[in-house]
Amino acid sequence: MIITRRKLLKTSAAAGAAGLAAPYFFTRAAQAADAVEVGVLFSLTGGLSIVEKSLADATKMAIDEINAEGGVNGMMIKPIVEDGASDPKTYNEKASKLVIQDRVPTVFGSYTSASRKAVLPVFEKRRNLYFYPTYYEGFECSKNVVYTGAVPNQQLSNFIPWIIKNLGKKKFFIVGSNYIYPREMAKVSKILIEQNGGEWIADEYLELGHSEWGAMVKKIKDSGCDVVLSNVVGDSVVAFYREYKNQGLTHDKLPICATVTSEIEIAAMGAEFAVGSYTSFPYFQAIATDRNQAFVERYRKYVNDPKAVTHHALESSYFQVYLWKQALEKAGEATPEAIREGVKGQVFEAPNGTVTVEPENLHTFLTPRIAQWGADGQGSIIDEYAAPVKPLPYVAYGETADNLFCTAKGLDTSKL
Repeated sequence: MIITRRKLLKTSAAAGAAGLAAPYFFTRAAQAADAVEVGVLFSLTGGLSIVEKSLADATKMAIDEINAEGGVNGMMIKPIVEDGASDPKTYNEKASKLVIQDRVPTVFGSYTSASRKAVLPVFEKRRNLYFYPTYYEGFECSKNVVYTGAVPNQQLSNFIPWIIKNLGKKKFFIVGSNYIYPREMAKVSKILIEQNGGEWIADEYLELGHSEWGAMVKKIKDSGCDVVLSNVVGDSVVAFYREYKNQGLTHDKLPICATVTSEIEIAAMGAEFAVGSYTSFPYFQAIATDRNQAFVERYRKYVNDPKAVTHHALESSYFQVYLWKQALEKAGEATPEAIREGVKGQVFEAPNGTVTVEPENLHTFLTPRIAQWGADGQGSIIDEYAAPVKPLPYVAYGETADNLFCTAKGLDTSKL
């Protein structure tokens, strides 16, 4: 269905007349005539801003590109930008403001699972729509979230077997920041480690934002492990890798294999601290396609920084806006319910390759890749799947491509 201004005016008028008969209304003048407002909710201050500022920039860049091409069927997208301030409580407050006060039909936001969990009740209660761009631990099934980052079967199911087979490393020291994402990723990792003939000898955590890593690195050094699986997040990544080198540990002998460390953290710490370590992501700046290199150059120009780096969560923040645009064009009206239906099965040629929204669980098909970090701060891609992989948010609990636990009907708890 094609969107028109008349269609949106009609939709808004009907909503106003319906009173309390509908769950939520989008009656703001901007929604009805020349623009569609959306929320952009990331941490612009605090410890997580090291990453999240770039996600906000990528989101706004996509919006500006779409607007420059005429918007969504002639209607401009107007972002309302809020700061989550690296604090889950603030995230909840800002999400409520965007949904209840500003009445946006969609919000793009969050980096950590802690912030996603903080805003989720707002979107569930109001039946609004949230686009979440970050790789995450899975074990979630919401009709109100579109997940465009990797889930464990797109990030760990390739990584753990590769580490054991190709690096010959079998004794894992698992370390992470102390909240849901690292703990759940560790749970998945332990299953995969044992399934592939390895063992985990430690599972340790420090608080998010922790900067004193001396004792933890000493514990790693004395543990007898031969590989470190890192789920450390935010600016703690910088402190961890620097202390690792300061204590004489090298990645050629005792490599860090990470699920979080990206181009942006390496740029912050200095490339010399990560040389020889590994990360598993569907996207790296080093992807050698014309589409990706053009994307990198556009992003650098947009932020006015010729040395700016791109990374997985940034790239997902960018392409999910285009998925939303296509969904809105298909939906014909700017309501969460219509956009949610419209996004199912949407396909887009993203910088990382072809991405598709799985209609059943609203997660995204992505291509798993592994890279080793070099002295230039870039990852050399050393393993890559031939095609995108179906997202399985419950893979750790037995979910398969032929037996989905999360479907359009909801979560089948009997399978857990």
